[in-house]
Amino acid sequence: MFLLYEYSIFWAFLIISSFIPILAFLISGILAPICKGPDKLSSYESGIEPIGDAWLQFRIRYYMFALIFVVFDVETVFLYPWAMSFDVLGISVFIEAFIFVLILIVGSVYAWRKGALEWS
Repeated sequence: MFLLYEYSIFWAFLIISSFIPILAFLISGILAPICKGPDKLSSYESGIEPIGDAWLQFRIRYYMFALIFVVFDVETVFLYPWAMSFDVLGISVFIEAFIFVLILIVGSVYAWRKGALEWS
């Protein structure tokens, strides 16, 4: 049977971890100085007066390149624990990891064919 008193530490941790960010935002809102002016609202870069507009548009290709990098970075995070305990897990986990890597390879070939990996 599901007993709630066995999870008292979990609920205490959940409540405390929920109140800490709320409390931090409230304290910073109360203690932070409020001074709005033209200097505060202007963009700032390296102590040099800004020239022109701060809005720059980037091509979608840069975002696609970053997204593909994140996918392969996450792949490494998932495969590292598997590689550390490979001898204990057995052949079924090897097949699952092989399917996972195969899906990622198919995705990278698709991205390469669509031209998402070309920088310029």
